Amino acid sequence: AIAPGFLDTDIFRLQTLQHVMRMTRTWDSTMSMIPKGGDTIWGGLDWSPEKGHTCSGKKKSSNKTRGEAGENSVSKTKPVNYGRIISFGKDVAEAPPSEIENIDFRGAVKGQSIPNNTCRDVWTEYHDMGIGGIKAIAEYKVYTADAVIDLLHYVAPKMMARGAAHFSYGIADDLDDPKYEHHRHWSNPLETKLPNAPEMEIYSLYGVGIPTERSYIYKLNQSPDSCIPFHIFTSAHEEDEESCLKAGVYNVDGDETVPVLSAGFMCAKAWRGKTRFNPSGIKTYIREYNHSPPANLLEGRGTQSGAHVDIMGNFALIEDIMRVATGGNGSDLGHDQVHSGIFKWSERIDLKL
Repeated sequence: AIAPGFLDTDIFRLQTLQHVMRMTRTWDSTMSMIPKGGDTIWGGLDWSPEKGHTCSGKKKSSNKTRGEAGENSVSKTKPVNYGRIISFGKDVAEAPPSEIENIDFRGAVKGQSIPNNTCRDVWTEYHDMGIGGIKAIAEYKVYTADAVIDLLHYVAPKMMARGAAHFSYGIADDLDDPKYEHHRHWSNPLETKLPNAPEMEIYSLYGVGIPTERSYIYKLNQSPDSCIPFHIFTSAHEEDEESCLKAGVYNVDGDETVPVLSAGFMCAKAWRGKTRFNPSGIKTYIREYNHSPPANLLEGRGTQSGAHVDIMGNFALIEDIMRVATGGNGSDLGHDQVHSGIFKWSERIDLKL
């Protein structure tokens, strides 16, 4: 997501971006990071679990328990439609659903004509899209989590066919169906059951308090010299401190890489208590660590960091891990420690339990 706004600069130049794209498009394992659960989990055109979230820089109070953590102060900025993971234009990202006129890309005819023949070593399966396919994608205007899967099947059918042998992104209707015994479902917690281990405990430990990418505003790049047909619209930006829109990206609470919903939902709701995903009632706990950047260079990455990876040096996290490793349980840790709105957001998700 950072590529169009960061790598495509006077410092890194377009060639660097092209090389990164050429390389990453050979990494089929990236398909494991496609959002699972579709619109049911991530929201649709007119709703999202994080509705009402603001990106205020004000410090949150600490150690809230379930039911106490919630949204920041009331915002005067426009509400964010996080369910619209990709929008072509800021006006589309903010428009009422009834005013969005989609032209379905799924039946669009692809062609061999591409704007720049010098880009063929970069585009891989883009070769088969042609100008018509590229325009069809932009004319669909807005993509939710379900539509993103269809989009990837349209853009890269061969890659998605390979991925289908190893990954799945849906929600199981019947977890006892033998088809879910296939290994392609094992990495999707919404299509598998926890083991029958009622004495076991599960902890979800992650950082919060840092703006984290959640949805994007794109634009169609019609320059004849460009090898990249879609760019994040970095000019879509709001200076308001509470606005979550920065350089074409809508941010939400998280650890700068993983949004809270992805890190905490299963332990907050789908696995909480006895559910069809947790038939033996394994206890689950959420431990969130509010980000505090290092005060000076001597602290390195910081001892109170909630940032992705850097959190491994967080003293509070290390203490919790040591307590569990030496025989402690959730009660010894103080049960849940929540700074975000994860419980409120999870309750908004209508998932059969």
